Amino acid sequence: MDIMQVVKPLVCTCRHEGLLQSSLRVLRDSSGKFQVAVDSCSSRPGNWVYVVSGSAARYATGEFATLTDLTVGGIIDFWEEESGQTEQAV
Repeated sequence: MDIMQVVKPLVCTCRHEGLLQSSLRVLRDSSGKFQVAVDSCSSRPGNWVYVVSGSAARYATGEFATLTDLTVGGIIDFWEEESGQTEQAV
């Protein structure tokens, strides 16, 4: 699992049927690289999320038939990018 930040939603009107009607998000990792993930948590731009990758990403969607190798597994309550520290949101 990795921690990434949601940049924006990705809208694709024409897509492979294996993606079903999954919501897609553009994410940025700590090195600034962009990736696309299926969003199972209704994340919003600016949210810090943890992602599940590889074949486990299919299970994280709740529908194993979904064709994905990266899925948002949860929204992090608080994350300081500079220090990599987490705290409970107040």
